[in-house]
Amino acid sequence: MTENDTPLVSAADPWSALALLSRIPVPPGRIDPTRSMAASAWSWPLIGALLGLVSGVAGVVALKLGLPATLAAATVVTVSILLTGALHEDGLADTFDGLWGARDRDRRLAIMRDSRIGTYGVLALVLSVLLRWSALSALIGAGHLLAPVIAAAALSRVPVSFVMAALPNARTDGLSAGSGRPPAPGLWLGLALGLAAGFGLVGGCTLVALFWMALASVMLARLARTRIGGQTGDILGAVQQISEIAALASLAACLA
Repeated sequence: MTENDTPLVSAADPWSALALLSRIPVPPGRIDPTRSMAASAWSWPLIGALLGLVSGVAGVVALKLGLPATLAAATVVTVSILLTGALHEDGLADTFDGLWGARDRDRRLAIMRDSRIGTYGVLALVLSVLLRWSALSALIGAGHLLAPVIAAAALSRVPVSFVMAALPNARTDGLSAGSGRPPAPGLWLGLALGLAAGFGLVGGCTLVALFWMALASVMLARLARTRIGGQTGDILGAVQQISEIAALASLAACLA
């Protein structure tokens, strides 16, 4: 089968996306080894919605148990991190350490690969958790939780695939380089699925969230292109984090 004969979607793609984006166990035999991880990009918003559903339900349960909004918001963030194994947070920390921790490209890439965390990475993690917690607390205070959490989780996976397709690989090895490049039709299908989830859950506020996510993602993508020559798995993780922060913050403002 040639590349042109490869089907746009496969029943195995959501399972591949689940294995890539979360720590939820995937039953044996569900992943198609002949398809690249990037081919599953169209289904990333679906997996995001699933993760948002689980973390959002955890927050709803916390509220039902009588916990205040602040602790319910903390529950959502905690469960989300547990579900992904802090995959995106790790990318965010490495990205900030690398992009601001050295003056030349090779050194920046070396820092991003280093498992140790620096000052910029710590600050990025603290701000990420704080901003998401604050936005969620505001949403709960306004009488919203489950719908915006699911919408933000689904929508925040869309810019990841677009940045992955738009930028060259900054290195020849690593998770992103080994995953391939998302096909163009898959990008638009993923966007359609993300928008469908957004409009179905939070209505027109989806467009507000989309604008701020796109702006944040473009800024980070331009910075990555300038400083390291492209994208890596860490950059993509950072794109998801800033997109989710932008989505939650804008939804908190729009739904208030």
